[in-house]
Amino acid sequence: MSYERLKQRFAQFGQEQVFGYWEELTESERASLAGQATEVDLDELQRLLDETGRPTAEADLEPAPCVALPGDRYHDRTWVEARERGEELLRDGKVAAFTVAGGQGTRLGFDGPKGTFPVTPVRNKPLFQVFAEKIRAASNVYGVAVPWLIMTSHANHDETVKFFEDAGFLGLSREDVHFFRQGRMPAVDFDGKILLESKSRLAMSPDGHGGSLRAMVRSGALEKIRDRGVEMISYFQVDNPLVRVLDPWFVGFHAGQGSEMSSKMVRKAHAGEKVGVFCLRNGRHVVVEYSDLPDSLAGARDDRGNLRFAAGSIAIHLINTAFIERVAGGAVHEKGKLPFHSAKKKVPYVDGSGEVVSPSEANAIKFEMFVFDALPEARHPLVLETQREAEFSPVKNASGPDSVETCIRDQLKQFARWFRSAGVELPVDGNGIPLYRVEVSPLFSTDRESFRDAWSRLPEKPAIRDGLYVE
Repeated sequence: MSYERLKQRFAQFGQEQVFGYWEELTESERASLAGQATEVDLDELQRLLDETGRPTAEADLEPAPCVALPGDRYHDRTWVEARERGEELLRDGKVAAFTVAGGQGTRLGFDGPKGTFPVTPVRNKPLFQVFAEKIRAASNVYGVAVPWLIMTSHANHDETVKFFEDAGFLGLSREDVHFFRQGRMPAVDFDGKILLESKSRLAMSPDGHGGSLRAMVRSGALEKIRDRGVEMISYFQVDNPLVRVLDPWFVGFHAGQGSEMSSKMVRKAHAGEKVGVFCLRNGRHVVVEYSDLPDSLAGARDDRGNLRFAAGSIAIHLINTAFIERVAGGAVHEKGKLPFHSAKKKVPYVDGSGEVVSPSEANAIKFEMFVFDALPEARHPLVLETQREAEFSPVKNASGPDSVETCIRDQLKQFARWFRSAGVELPVDGNGIPLYRVEVSPLFSTDRESFRDAWSRLPEKPAIRDGLYVE
């Protein structure tokens, strides 16, 4: 589209202010602004503006049914059968890994993509390396190359790709790692006008983790893995090094129920924990954000004194590729497509005199999608319980809860449990945290049982000491 036609189209939607400083721009600045403008789906944006502010219908919420962990899943018939089913699908190459990795390490005081942040207790491996080794371990066990999809952002795409290139793709084949960028949406003021970040740049922001599904479709990444016979993706976020990247139990339950989208949950630590909660709304599975769950429900308890709404979402899902195509392959506001959510935010902008204004209060609306909004559209959704200490310790903050410190602590406690299962006791403090910093490579084992087996086969056991690394 020519510059003039592009400007005319924006004017037709009442957004001519986007090109208000056109005559002052250099040719390269004009090309940059036009490139951003072509990212904007004006028809979609207009629909969103028309819907913003409409009241949403309230409906009664009930706790969603969940598959609970048994006392011993290795001897529970249902779980044994699920694992066998899942292992068969993994051997057949039906599962790909998918990491949502568009974030920067800003909140961690780290200058770079969050996936490159060092997180392990001895070797300081970056998050991406932890996941890569878990994928390599699964490939070794199941005898199949596992595709890995990584969604970046415009802010970190080039740096992320360079990290992988410099690291030799972390031991994986270049052909098995697929990068694609997250989509973006423009911020608008309260009159619906698209804001400018500068005279030659729109105020754009990522379209949310739900945008990962349509970005997967639009980039062609979904088509690539479907051509390889992949039928489901294992979705997880980049900040959680404890995640089971390719979990045969989860895969087996998902396939056994004929689910199009399944999710993992942990029991909430307390009523006010800041995690979304799996619920039923009008009989359909949904995730209700902690901020949207009324206090009367968040604190409600059953006859045994347990929280009724206890199924906390930890952003781990299995999603069928055919379902992704159906729910994210077309226009977003067709029936069954993911909705956008709007939020009022403070967004710096260029005012009418060409000056950049940094507002002191919310002045704009941003739009984003949530991946869990696909749940109500899925056939036979399933929620599976997992152990918090085994699979959930995100790195979100520089200090305090969900910080580097708590994640290192949880990794050390996990490794200590693995050693204990093999008959080796690590010295611990009064809180059960090992006094020695030890680390186990995913290429040696990925859970307690595989560690015990691998340890028993070692012809010569290493000395237990601070700084021990087992690989």
